[in-house]
Amino acid sequence: MSPVYTRIQIHKRLVIDMSAIAFELPPEVREACEGLVAFARAEVMPRHEKHRALLDDPRRLYREDGRFSDQAVALIAEVRRAAARAGFYSMCVPQALGGGGLGHLAYYAGWEQLFRLCGPQNWLMLYVISHWAFGPSRLLERATEQARERILGPMMAGDASMCFGLSEPGAGSDAAALSTRAVQQGDGWRISGRKIWTSNAPIADYCIIFAVTDPVLASRREGGISAFLVSTASQGFEVQRIIRLFGHIGGDEAELRLEDVYVERWQLVGELNRGFDAALYGVSLGRIYNSARAVGYGRWALERALEYSRVRQAFGRPIAEYQGVTFPLAESAAELHAAHLMGLNAAALLDKGLPAVKELSMTKGYSVQVGFRAVDRAMQTHGALGFTNELGLYHAWHALRIVNVADGTNEILNRTVVQRLLKGDTEL
Repeated sequence: MSPVYTRIQIHKRLVIDMSAIAFELPPEVREACEGLVAFARAEVMPRHEKHRALLDDPRRLYREDGRFSDQAVALIAEVRRAAARAGFYSMCVPQALGGGGLGHLAYYAGWEQLFRLCGPQNWLMLYVISHWAFGPSRLLERATEQARERILGPMMAGDASMCFGLSEPGAGSDAAALSTRAVQQGDGWRISGRKIWTSNAPIADYCIIFAVTDPVLASRREGGISAFLVSTASQGFEVQRIIRLFGHIGGDEAELRLEDVYVERWQLVGELNRGFDAALYGVSLGRIYNSARAVGYGRWALERALEYSRVRQAFGRPIAEYQGVTFPLAESAAELHAAHLMGLNAAALLDKGLPAVKELSMTKGYSVQVGFRAVDRAMQTHGALGFTNELGLYHAWHALRIVNVADGTNEILNRTVVQRLLKGDTEL
């Protein structure tokens, strides 16, 4: 039998051969994914089971101001540190920074595996691999030697985390239209402005802030934007409010206000006036992550819908026997299969050093739509049960509705694809 085939047991009765993908992932990527599964089962799921009264109750999970409670923050840090000790937290961080250097393909495959295994209810798994905006990543290759000496050790150990301050109230999809300013003062800068939709900001120790340093270049869209590594404990740095979504009483998205926050030259990330390059790379990593999240959640939801369709009876027969129930699930299976292949391909292109602008845009735009549709169809399969807290389907539905906007709306992604096509990039 070909090694790409594996034997799995379904329903403890029927054993079939499966071959969804005709090529093998590199051995190091397969081993990493297998290790992530074992780690999640040993470290993530037991923590959720032990602390479910806290983690499933928003009134205990969040403080009155909407931030995570101290107990929740401690559990998040526990998972980060455990993952760091096991080697998973920094597995995709470049070797030059002390990480495993596995690259984009492992990043996509690892996250997809975690989301598929854990679903939205075991959400501490969000901290098993260093998220590009929350922890160490290739972005820090652009940091100065002094900055690395100060922050890299705690970040790699999972003791500290960061966030990514790009979006503003008036600069979302048009990220170059920033109003935050960094005015030079001596050998440093004073930063003033506002940021919004800054994930992880309520518990982060550092923030990469993007600000205009040359208004003339910025107005021409020829640069003029720089990135700075800012301590969230800096004077003038304030988490102004928690942004609550879908009626939740708390969250990890925040609005930031910076008033004359002083930064020194060692805090500059990358070249002066060339910070937007770092921003674009960060967004690209976010698109890989969200593509994996959509496919992982979609597969998780589809598997639960199929299982439920076998046992739920209607008019004396399992609802799996009704085409109206199962054909939409078959359509989602085809869509998720295509999205999965697109994600693997885009990540592999990036690992070859190719920009893959068109391919990554198509992947993210398609993946988040079909992942959301798969979760919605799984909810429909479960009927009213699909809306309950216990199943967690609505948590996945909320998450994937958000990522249809995060790191580039579907409309912006389509615009990027069309621009590339019109310039002659028509290879598909």
